[in-house]
Parts: sequence; C-alpha cells; structure tokens
Amino acid sequence: MSSIKLRLGVLLGASALALTACGGTTSAAAPASGNAATVEIQDNNGTQQVATPPVSVVATDNRTFQTLSDWGIQLTAGAVSLMPDTIAYTKDDSIVDLGSHREPNLEAVVAAEPDLIVNGQRFAQFHEDFTRLAPEATVLELDPRDGEPLDAELKRQTTVLGEVFGKQAEAKQLNDDLDAAVARAKKAYDKNDKVMAVITSGGDIGYSAPGNGRTLGPVFDILGLTPALEVEDSSEDHQGDDISVEAIAKSNPDWILAMDRDAAVAADDAAYQPADELLASSAALKSVPAVKEQHIVYMPADTYTNEGIQTYTEFFNSFADALEG
Repeated sequence: MSSIKLRLGVLLGASALALTACGGTTSAAAPASGNAATVEIQDNNGTQQVATPPVSVVATDNRTFQTLSDWGIQLTAGAVSLMPDTIAYTKDDSIVDLGSHREPNLEAVVAAEPDLIVNGQRFAQFHEDFTRLAPEATVLELDPRDGEPLDAELKRQTTVLGEVFGKQAEAKQLNDDLDAAVARAKKAYDKNDKVMAVITSGGDIGYSAPGNGRTLGPVFDILGLTPALEVEDSSEDHQGDDISVEAIAKSNPDWILAMDRDAAVAADDAAYQPADELLASSAALKSVPAVKEQHIVYMPADTYTNEGIQTYTEFFNSFADALEG
C-alpha cells in the first residue's frame, strides 16, 4: 500500500469514528486533538467528501490562486505557468508546475500524491485526466455555473474553500467585501448613463457584450448597468468581439469599462500597447463622452489570469470611486 493510501485510510478511519460519535454530521476543520476529519461540501459535480485539512493540495483554477495564497495554503503542485507574478506561488520553487492548459504536464500530478485538487477554469477540461492520474484525490470544481449570477458564484466558491481549509471567517470577509463594493457602485451609478465594455488585445479594441462578454459582461447584470450597445450573436471571446471601433463610438457611451488582456500575458512584449494608450489615441473615440470626461475604468492589470473574487472587488471599488468622484 502506498503512503498516500495509508494516509487516506487513516483519515477516513478517523472520519468514520467521528461520524459515528456525532450522529452523522461532519466537521469543517480538524479537531483540536489533531485527529483528521472530513467535510462534506457541494461542488459542480455533486457531494464531495474532503479530508480536512488536506495534506497535499494541487490548484489549477485561476480564480482560486490568490485566495489560497493569501490564506497561506501550501501547494505541492499547480498550474504555476498560468499564475500572474502577483501571486506568491510563482516565487516558490517547491511547487511542481503542471504547465498551462495549452501545454499541460498532467502526469506530474502523480508525484504530488494529492488528496485534493482544486480544478477549474482553463483546466476544467482535464477533470477526467486528474481522476485517472490521482484516483485517491478529491477533484473539487467550483467554476461559475451557467445561468447563475457571477457575484453569487464567486461567493459560493470562496465559502466552500473556507469550509475545506478551515478559513470560514476569512471567506466571509472576502464575501462581505465583494457585497460592499457592489453596493457602493450600484448606489453611485446613474441608470441614465450608458456603459460600454471593451477588451484590448494585440493593439485592437474589442467589444465585450453585456451579460455574456468575457469578464466584463457579467458586470452589467451585477450592477444593473445600461448598455450603450447590444449586438446579436455576441460571444465570450477572450479578445472581445470583432465590432468596429466606429460602432463602439457611435453608441456614444457615458462610461467605458476596459480589460487589458495583454497586460497580464504580454506586458513585456515590445509590441505591447496598454489599454489606456489605445483608447486615448483612437481617433474614432475622441468625441465620445466617456473619453472626453475621462470616464474610463480599467480592471486590474492581472485580471485575465486572476479572475477571482478579489479582482472583482477591487474593480467594483475602482468603479465606485470614479462614479462618486
């Protein structure tokens, strides 16, 4: 029997005793005596039993990296290649790098002997691979579900991770901070103001559709924003939809919300053009109210690879600051 099987056998045995003693309820954190326990949670695939605290943790979901790092959770392996350098894990050479979703090194997870894999976002497609390569591990997936409000889904993810890692108070604080930022922005926003969302990439300005556009689309629903332009058959493309800058300008937005995709993945490229420079230098946009009044709000620079609850909280507060100013 391998060491990981032995360890998990001890964990599950202790859990079974705990369940018998307490009439079937599970504990969300290890008891003070140091004996291991399990926590029962719901993820996108149903009910999961997770040993808590987990001994070997693997993380591949970009939305969770900052939370796990801020909570001091040690990783044995992770998608380090997908992490922005704002995440402390990128400076920890002890973490086995599973690569990016385009060039994954999934087999490297075997050596980590994980009992928990926090999987999702770009790595969601590899769920079955992880269950095959690490059959003893719980593969936890908390990607925002289709049809559900993004802010509620971000809070669900944080709450579940808080239960798994015994960080319930920290999770509640993150959720409260998001709610407060949303409330600020909603209170300050005038529904008569038309809003445009754009994604800049490769020197181009792309349209991000209200509701389903990448990253910024859900912001319209969360804050109740009035779209300056709505286009049929819009997509979730990571570079925005191919709508002309002239069409964007014609919609005459009072506010522009922008995500600079390349700031997260190509800022060191000699050809990189920051979003603020692209918008300021666009001849088509120079007469748009949002540009003339400097009513442009940018998402944090690492957003494209760090789309978690902290990123949205920071952005909503930035938007509220601009609206209140």
